[in-house]
Amino acid sequence: MRRWALTIALDPQRELPMFLQLARGIADDIRDGRLRAGEPLPGTRELAEQLGVNRNTIVAGYEELAAEGLVRTRVGGGTFVASPLPTAAHTAARAKDAPADVPSYALADSIHAMPAVKPPPPGSLMIAHSLPDTRLFPAEALTRAFRRAILQRGRSLIGYADPCGHHRLREELASMLRSTRALPAVADGLMVTRSLEQGIDLVARMLLKPGDVVAVEAFGYPPAWSVLRLAGAQLMPLPLDGDGLDVAALEDALKHQRIRAVFLTPHHQFPTTCVMSPTRRERLAALASTHQFAIIEDDYDHEFHYAGKPILPIAAGRDRANVIYIGSLSNLFAPGISTGFIHAPPAVFERLAHLRSASDPRTDVAMECAIAELFEDGELLRHMRRMRRTYAARRDALADSLRRHLGSALRFRVPEGGMGLWAQVDDSIAIDRWSEQGERAGVQFFSAKRYDFHQREQSHLRLAFSYLDEAELDEAAQRMARALAELGKRPSKPSRKAVSPDIIAQSPHT
Repeated sequence: MRRWALTIALDPQRELPMFLQLARGIADDIRDGRLRAGEPLPGTRELAEQLGVNRNTIVAGYEELAAEGLVRTRVGGGTFVASPLPTAAHTAARAKDAPADVPSYALADSIHAMPAVKPPPPGSLMIAHSLPDTRLFPAEALTRAFRRAILQRGRSLIGYADPCGHHRLREELASMLRSTRALPAVADGLMVTRSLEQGIDLVARMLLKPGDVVAVEAFGYPPAWSVLRLAGAQLMPLPLDGDGLDVAALEDALKHQRIRAVFLTPHHQFPTTCVMSPTRRERLAALASTHQFAIIEDDYDHEFHYAGKPILPIAAGRDRANVIYIGSLSNLFAPGISTGFIHAPPAVFERLAHLRSASDPRTDVAMECAIAELFEDGELLRHMRRMRRTYAARRDALADSLRRHLGSALRFRVPEGGMGLWAQVDDSIAIDRWSEQGERAGVQFFSAKRYDFHQREQSHLRLAFSYLDEAELDEAAQRMARALAELGKRPSKPSRKAVSPDIIAQSPHT
């Protein structure tokens, strides 16, 4: 196996013999963790050639390290960093590292963010996160598209590229947005981003100054809040109801508060899944025009709407000049392929393009070109339709399983779209204890506390149906029921009221 060359500075002008310089240099690498326990050292001839010294110098240096217990030599097998390291070496390492690892400058305040999603333990079922099922990922189609893109346009894909994204993909995205969302999109007014979060970050840094107030939904997406705070925003939470963001509450706030922007998810509100009514959308857009604030519209899963036609974005309405529209393809593909996009009015887009050029001028051109290939040959549209049918079936399967296995323990309405459902838990159930017992029973879920702006205890759950198939969803519901029974709670049969689609959770007033 080929190894990287060791970087050790030897100075023949120093009084310290060369073999001791070598031994001390390697000892420092071991104590600093650059060479780890069990790691092989280069052979004496190899290292002598690399450093330009006599082999005997290397042999003597290795012998010195062996005497200190830092390395072990196997006859005919080479020299390795000692495992475990001697206690004295650990003590020296701690003494040496402690001051070096603590910077003398002050750090900025920490930003609260939602914990990273980790794969569930083997055998456990994750029903907590609305992730796309990577088993449905069109790997073969994307591989073929990537290969075609590299073979046909290889040279152009590895040189300098437009910071706003590959023009073919921007053309295809613009066509999709015009057809499916009625946006007046053109390629020159559309930016491809590495992720939805990068899109929010670029918009926030372009738009906000420290101290600017941004109104957000009281239940929402913590990573987006973190990005807005990093741009210096002061966030102001507004309540929700069954029609989405309470625009009347926003109108009241505007009477005594200057608001720079409103960030919201109007299509399938995250996490409650409610859809903002057309009347409210129009009212919000009119307020933005009158009070001169921006609307940052996060339409993260527009494709997955199952009941009738999706409602058109605010950015497609009459008062659209103040709307910046952000979307993503990650829910169509996989979290690891999280291509996003921004659509904005020309004057705003120009500022965004300058910011992107200065902060992140390199884009993933080859992947963007491959995705454009999937658009052009119709594979992406076919994949989207398959995913929509699959997720609609899983939504119905989860709702049925929850009713059968959990009965009156949960109240929910079947969402019109999205990748999860919002459920209210019976007041007699302690969600955190139930979640802990569920973990032991092999199912992962948790309370909606993490989505609440104030991190208060909540009597709601967001349960995802996109990541698991129908059989797995049913097993997850059974495990939830077993966990609940082990807490001494046995749900009764649901009443008609308990499963009525008219029941919509209300967010707490702030």
